[in-house]
Amino acid sequence: MSYAVVINPISGRGQGAHLGSQVIAYLAEHNIDYQIVSGVSAAHTSQTLGKYVKENPESDGVFAVGGDGLAHLVIQHLANTRIPLALIPAGTGNDMVRTLGWPLDDLRSIMNAVFSTSPQYIDLGLVDGEWFAAILSTGFDSIVNERANTLKWPSGPMKYNVAIARELPGFRPRAYTIDMDGQEIVTKAMLIAVGNGISYGGGMLVCPNADITDGLFDVMILSPVSIPEFLKVFPKVYAGTHIQHPAVTIYRAKRVKIDADAIAYADGERVGSLPISAECVSKALLVWRK
Repeated sequence: MSYAVVINPISGRGQGAHLGSQVIAYLAEHNIDYQIVSGVSAAHTSQTLGKYVKENPESDGVFAVGGDGLAHLVIQHLANTRIPLALIPAGTGNDMVRTLGWPLDDLRSIMNAVFSTSPQYIDLGLVDGEWFAAILSTGFDSIVNERANTLKWPSGPMKYNVAIARELPGFRPRAYTIDMDGQEIVTKAMLIAVGNGISYGGGMLVCPNADITDGLFDVMILSPVSIPEFLKVFPKVYAGTHIQHPAVTIYRAKRVKIDADAIAYADGERVGSLPISAECVSKALLVWRK
């Protein structure tokens, strides 16, 4: 058996380095061959991982120790290969890990599962040539994400809440044209979340019923609401009960196109300006999941 270990040492305020050393210790303890794949930057790490995947198509797996940013980087290389992913939560959001059903504080259970169970295929989203595992979003949440990326304080999921407070004065609907499997909708919305997974922003269950094996996106559309109404509904997203609000509509579709004067984010990474086209690709990634 031979594995790669990719570590983001600065993720989770040093949690990546701490857990990465534990992963390596576990592999050494069990006499399992491994290779550390690293780089001096995200771009360099991506390049190094791409080289590893190309040279080791029969690798037994890749351990990714970090947050959603590292997970997003790794799936760009493992999608549509036979190399499975073991994701170790060491970030501040860890939304892909939540989607896979793993606890955030039990490394040994994940490690034990890798060597006692078989990996399974899950779906991925593909937006304009870029893979994503959890949520593709546009609207107010993307504006908040853009703001959160500029904040040096606070760290962790609270950063998202601070960004919401700062962007709330500009909270307003935008005009969208949305095509879902050939059915076009022209509407105004506060935000749109295209969910392969269930959560973003460190546990916000924006698409709580999304299934990563059904070949379909859950598309959550929040219609225009006032700021007071939004503040009343927002806390419910952590339990996923916001979908019961009359301003929230959920659709399911395999292919989604969205156009508006807006930007989009996928798995917390900037995709760019709309229009965008996304497809749910069945069985695109092998992973160990709960």
